[in-house]
Amino acid sequence: MVMKNFDALLKSVSSLPEKTVAVAAAHDTHTLEALQLALAKAPMRFALIGEPGEIKRIADSIALTVKDSDIIASKDDAESAKKAVELVREGGAQALMKGKLQTAALLKAVIDKETGIRTGGVMSHVAYMESPSYHKLFVVTDAGMITHPDLAQKEQIARNAIGFLRDMGYERPKAAALCAVETVSPKMPETEDAQKLAEMAKAGDFGDCILEGPISMDISLSAEIAKIKGYESQIAGDADIFIMPDIAAGNIMSKAIILLGGAKMSGCVLGAKVPIILVSRGATAEEKYLSIVLALSAKS
Repeated sequence: MVMKNFDALLKSVSSLPEKTVAVAAAHDTHTLEALQLALAKAPMRFALIGEPGEIKRIADSIALTVKDSDIIASKDDAESAKKAVELVREGGAQALMKGKLQTAALLKAVIDKETGIRTGGVMSHVAYMESPSYHKLFVVTDAGMITHPDLAQKEQIARNAIGFLRDMGYERPKAAALCAVETVSPKMPETEDAQKLAEMAKAGDFGDCILEGPISMDISLSAEIAKIKGYESQIAGDADIFIMPDIAAGNIMSKAIILLGGAKMSGCVLGAKVPIILVSRGATAEEKYLSIVLALSAKS
């Protein structure tokens, strides 16, 4: 089942089992507004870790019902992150969310070798996006975690994204390993990596999917351009996943299509014990809300 837009995603989440979201540094207006919106769509509970007085003040101001049992007090960001991760590790929450704290503070607790929630694989970010210029939702990865991924890391990035869509009901995800050109050149190492990823996909290493590369952005978005350029493709104009050569390309692309193209975004980090809702502190309540719904839809 391919998701056409966020409305389809919101409809699908209503039938999922109830999950609890642990929110680190929950004393943040947009974060609590996002939880309020998510509660209206998804079967969920929340554990709010942070400053109790500020959490209650904000909750009252937006008419969000918060019980004392929903709040876990912490004295600072580090303790908020540690307690939120601890709750996940003990099975008390099935998703982890960043509130009003630095990303580094949360990830430090996540990757702690003794008390964290890493599973041993690569953690990567998926941005699940809706654009008025594209006919369905699509994934951009990785635009938030790994700066210069090598081939082994790109393999895991691809595996995380493909598995994520398959868990959401996609029978055969279509992935594009993006490069500036379609030819392989040692002067552009990302093209060699893309070719190897495509070979892995053909060998069945990622399960039932189609992964092509190296492939340029214009071809991946347009079957007509693929025909003009003489590029034979099964995914041109219909890709579900855009695998970035590095974090800079992913970050620039995501922000450009949001601010210039009017796209909407949700996002989470995969590869830990549970999905991690990791959005910018400056993100809107809507982006955080959609990211919560996305994490509730994902397995890990």
